[in-house]
Amino acid sequence: MARLFGTDGVRGLANADLSPELATAVAAAAARVLVETDASHRPIAVVGRDPRASGEMLEAAVVAGLTSAGADVLLAGILPTPALAFLTGCAGADVGIMLSASHNPMPDNGIKLFARGGHKLPDIVEDHIEATLRTTFTRPTGAQIGRVRPLAGGHERYVQHLLSTVANPLDGIRVVVDCAHGAAYAMAPETYRRAGAEVTAIGAEPDGLNINDGCGSSHLGPLIHTVIATGADLGIAHDGDADRCLAVDRAGNVVDGDAILAVCALALRDGGRLRENTVVATVMSNLGLHHAMRAQGISVHTTPVGDRYVLEQLNREDLSLGGEQSGHMIFREHATTGDGLLTALQLMDRMAGSSRTLGELAAVMERLPQVLINVKVSDKLAVASSEEVAEAVNSAQDELGDSGRILLRPSGTEHLVRVMVEAPTQEQAEAIATKLAEIVAVA
Repeated sequence: MARLFGTDGVRGLANADLSPELATAVAAAAARVLVETDASHRPIAVVGRDPRASGEMLEAAVVAGLTSAGADVLLAGILPTPALAFLTGCAGADVGIMLSASHNPMPDNGIKLFARGGHKLPDIVEDHIEATLRTTFTRPTGAQIGRVRPLAGGHERYVQHLLSTVANPLDGIRVVVDCAHGAAYAMAPETYRRAGAEVTAIGAEPDGLNINDGCGSSHLGPLIHTVIATGADLGIAHDGDADRCLAVDRAGNVVDGDAILAVCALALRDGGRLRENTVVATVMSNLGLHHAMRAQGISVHTTPVGDRYVLEQLNREDLSLGGEQSGHMIFREHATTGDGLLTALQLMDRMAGSSRTLGELAAVMERLPQVLINVKVSDKLAVASSEEVAEAVNSAQDELGDSGRILLRPSGTEHLVRVMVEAPTQEQAEAIATKLAEIVAVA
């Protein structure tokens, strides 16, 4: 039986793979696992969602599950995932639940769980919750059934937290922000304006159906066009739940998560706040990041893909900054999870404090040509155990030697195997990736 939890919570086609019944059961099980048994303690849960239409249905199901397990629910409404994590900590809640499928298309949805303090759950706790789904329990009755009320003032509290992290006024910086018709459609433009920036917002009219539809961090074309057309200094792209941030410089060049991590690492180092002169990245980060950081005297430690693994490494080694190429950045001093709005503010703060353009700052890193092909497969385990795939990968790695690398990684949320190749030239990377993708597809 496949594991219910993927790289980032439970995700699937809403009202099919992710049914209201499953959402109710997961919420009730999470409350039972994450809440200590204490007769004097009334459990509290914070629930938020992104704007996709199925979120309304799943919010009702999750609330039913939580209250049926005796937890009181604070409804946070539509807000970014990092805001939900922050408010879970602020409210002293036992559990936080965010309903979002992040960058996935509108028909999908997901359940992201946070423990006390707003921390994502380790695998062992997710496995405990999954096991609890299959057990019965004595449901509370009468006054012991959970109650529901709005979380008053939560949005403003989060915005104030974000603004407190900015050291330099952003006056004079012109930014275009693509909100992906998602959870940050109102909060991101407001926050950047209150920090002093001149803001043009696109992808900021959610209707429940258009989230991530040709916009946001997975579709940078509209952002690039608007940045160039308006003469802005930079563009910021968020995904549906705004835990990601990608950027575009004034010339329309993409500044991905690796480059953002490099820029922010140098900013923290120059301010004396980069602990151990070390950053944490994932196995998907470009070799160019490693080269750039080494040249600056900064070490890079790597983890599996997923910002919770980055955070675990940061906590384990008491480090301050980590991130993913996809745009998840964790500033451990300020957040417990990837935070797209916080990342954008720190990037603009560096621009303001250094009086340098984003293009100038991002030039610290030179990317190796990298090709990533998402291969649809019916059985990810069969690919992982295939001798033919292993032989092809070994042969290609021998061809590259130390000048490049190959990574095959099954998606944690979709029926995909990601084939990533870095090589000295784009042509070589494309040729190797295409050949491997063909072998993976039939494995």
